[in-house]
Amino acid sequence: MTPILALPAAIVAALLLVLLLRRRRDSERHRAVAGLLDAADGLEARLREARAEIEAVAGSDENPVREAMQEMLRQRLWLQQHGGDASLDELRLVRDSIEAARLRIDQQLVQVERARATMP
Repeated sequence: MTPILALPAAIVAALLLVLLLRRRRDSERHRAVAGLLDAADGLEARLREARAEIEAVAGSDENPVREAMQEMLRQRLWLQQHGGDASLDELRLVRDSIEAARLRIDQQLVQVERARATMP
């Protein structure tokens, strides 16, 4: 290949590489956002279930789920405002936070079920 043809070929190859890397990054971002939204949806469903269970046992006055629901709404608002600019690490951190909250709710539901089982 002559040097004159090698330069355009190298430029085309470099552009293709950049496009492939950008597409891969966008794909990872898309998966991270989708995972975060799935986790948020799962947490919201568990919070609604927890709220119903706690109200059945303790009444609506003593419902610790409200704070968790508000936190989840804050996370959704953050995602709406910053999700497009957030790094993959930030998106993963928020998703991990949501998963941890869901696990805490699951533990609270187990405690509610135990309390319900001991009620006359």
